[in-house]
Amino acid sequence: MAFRKEKDSLGEKLVPDKAYYGIQTLRAVENFPISGFYLPPEMIAAIAKIKIAAARANIDLKKLDKKKGSAIIKASSEILEGKFDDHFPVDAFQAGAGTSSHMNLNEVIANRACEILGGNKGDYNLVHPNDHVNMGQSTNDVIPTAMRIAALPMAEKLLHEMKQLEDTFNKKGEEFKNIIKSGRTHLQDAVPMALGNEFKAYGENVKRWRTRITRASESLEELGIGGSAVGSGINTQPRYRGKVVKYLGAITGLNLKPAKDLFEAMQSMAPFTEVSGALKNFALDLVRICNDLRLLSSGPRTGLSEIVLPPVQPGSSIMPGKVNPVIAEMTDMAAFQVIGNDLVISMAAQAGQLELNVMMPVITFNLIFSLKILTGALSALREKCVKGIKANKETCKRYAESSLGLATVLNPYIGYQAAAEVAKESYRTGKSIVDIIREKKLMDEEGIKKIFK
Repeated sequence: MAFRKEKDSLGEKLVPDKAYYGIQTLRAVENFPISGFYLPPEMIAAIAKIKIAAARANIDLKKLDKKKGSAIIKASSEILEGKFDDHFPVDAFQAGAGTSSHMNLNEVIANRACEILGGNKGDYNLVHPNDHVNMGQSTNDVIPTAMRIAALPMAEKLLHEMKQLEDTFNKKGEEFKNIIKSGRTHLQDAVPMALGNEFKAYGENVKRWRTRITRASESLEELGIGGSAVGSGINTQPRYRGKVVKYLGAITGLNLKPAKDLFEAMQSMAPFTEVSGALKNFALDLVRICNDLRLLSSGPRTGLSEIVLPPVQPGSSIMPGKVNPVIAEMTDMAAFQVIGNDLVISMAAQAGQLELNVMMPVITFNLIFSLKILTGALSALREKCVKGIKANKETCKRYAESSLGLATVLNPYIGYQAAAEVAKESYRTGKSIVDIIREKKLMDEEGIKKIFK
């Protein structure tokens, strides 16, 4: 293997000649052989977009030579095309603030820009990772800006899936609106209701969380880019900040705006905890809904069996014919992971000190992971489960007619105590509520027909 010699402030190292990354990336790879997980590609793309916007702004402001700037823009654009996916080997658990991944991008862009200008990799006199690619920037404002740019489109995808799931639950609610079943509270018989009521309630719940996540995501639109090292904007031209945000808005199509206070934007991870917290709380309700689906479909002979979930795969390696609610089970597992990710994000967010939170890599790793798996889980839940749910009408009817909860409708007519006695006798004898009312002549047929309709 051929090598080239590169030098940084700590000394010299041999870097594989085919690598577009440089010495600082190599040091990070050697220092952090931790997990085998890397920062997600969405984050790499977000940093590349920032590099394009920064280069354009610096060219406009005549701070960056147009040829060098154009080469930086072209190299960054090639990253967005996926041409250098194998050249970002830094572990997700790395140097604080994400300096290692940031320099990884700076080096790949610089080396490719050198080639574009007719030079060789490592010829940093042509384009330097720090002096040119990173002009007017710091890890401290680039990484939190990239986190926002990476998360916002993923949040939009999740919100789209939530709307689809909401609509599917509502359609099922309409389909099942005339199917009467027994309600249950405390897992005990309660008053009758429509199966459609349950499903429309699920749809309404998803809608409410969609509104809350939308509202939380709006906090990600404020960018601290231009704050440089601590928020003061040191080494940046006064008009640089506005230009970078404008270019980023055009590149990403997002509704971006400069943060009101660049110091606060760098210090606080509140926007990320706000989004993650909303995802976690939605995940809690999602688990509840999926567990309802599992319970309602339990059986088919020895459970509730009020609904039938679409069979998608055999359910046992030993029991022939067994089919399990695997999509709902998978969704639960994804939701548990989102809940756990939120704890990591919360701990990392409170671990910032003074002008910087150095735990940003683990925050972005977990937030993007949450957005990704929740989006995928909802899509599978909708397509492979909810959309194909069928009702066991006769089972629902049988439970509704035999439910002890039916005694509740007697309260206004014979009083709570008398109704309780009817319920107890129904439980003891196995006779229906209606049969006992007839036997005891508590109501005439017209009255029975009226209140039990």
